Amino acid sequence: MATQFCSNSNRIRVHYYVILFLIIAVVARNFIFVPKSIHNKSSSSNLRSTSFNMETPTTVKYEVLEKQNAATSDAIINLYSSSSDFNGLAKVEGDAILARDQEDAEKLQVGIDYSKKRGVIDPNFVPEPYVEIDVLGKSPEHVCDTIIGFMAADTKTDDVGSVIVICGLSGTGKGTAVARLSERLSTTHQVVSWSNGNIFRSLTLLAATWCEQNLPNGTFDATQALTDQNLASFISMLTFDKFDGKFDTRIHGLGLDLLVSDIQNTILKQPKVSKNIPTVAEKTQGEVILFAANAIQIMSEGGVTILLEGREQTVNYVRTPMRFTLTLSDETLIGKRRAAQRLMAAALGGDLTHGSTEDEVKNVLDQELAKLLLEIDN
Repeated sequence: MATQFCSNSNRIRVHYYVILFLIIAVVARNFIFVPKSIHNKSSSSNLRSTSFNMETPTTVKYEVLEKQNAATSDAIINLYSSSSDFNGLAKVEGDAILARDQEDAEKLQVGIDYSKKRGVIDPNFVPEPYVEIDVLGKSPEHVCDTIIGFMAADTKTDDVGSVIVICGLSGTGKGTAVARLSERLSTTHQVVSWSNGNIFRSLTLLAATWCEQNLPNGTFDATQALTDQNLASFISMLTFDKFDGKFDTRIHGLGLDLLVSDIQNTILKQPKVSKNIPTVAEKTQGEVILFAANAIQIMSEGGVTILLEGREQTVNYVRTPMRFTLTLSDETLIGKRRAAQRLMAAALGGDLTHGSTEDEVKNVLDQELAKLLLEIDN
């Protein structure tokens, strides 16, 4: 009898351990193993977590609105993700941006082709390859991290500054990336953000001055002012070097002796300059491209890190291995970002204060959205 009892007891004990083992195995599997479909989804979206929360916010705080940055536009896009009104505005804005980009690119190419035909720039020039960065779901910090990672791998000597070229369509965040890169790199480097704009303005000032001195009524005449001989003369009147201990562009000719840094917000913004820039720019793309390339080389050899934002046709001629094109695989976000930027700027200019509630912020955003919709309907 005792033997039978022990045998039964042993069987019960075995059954108990088998059941316990199965329970532990099932629980462990749920915690350790992840279904393949979930794993793939997590892997494909892990970069997006840098700028978006797991849950879509349904409100925008005043503190976020006040920042007027990428975080603000992301919050507004998320807030109105299901709004047909906002998405309609975004489509109009996006279509307009893409159309302007295409128009600008075509006009720019006319100037590039004109300079190639005149022999100012090499028609067979081949730039270093570009690295594409899809900014979809990436914060400006993530984009900067990627670029700084390439800088760390560069084999240049420490006494030579890096040259970083950033291109991309409007709305992909070029300006934001350049501004944030400048802030981060300035802690350890001397950084300059280069723009060709003031060089075009300087040439336009010289062309307008030539007209004032050589034509009977002094009125700007592109046909007479922008001859090959005059263009060569005007570009020779510009010098890039160190003046008073800092890099600058000097305008010296036709009775002028000026530093661009001293006049960039005064003389170079005068109507005689501003209204004639497009005409001069079309004829002088080659000259400005080569001037900029030389200026950037001088600064780089002086240990300065240069951030160059622009269109590929113009920045191609600057020698550097660090070329980046910002892309957006979901182009609808270009319009959404611009719509959000307009909306957040308009809302902040209203009656909101630091004490405004989220509902009050939402009401003002709704009102400003309605106003923007009226604009596109008229």
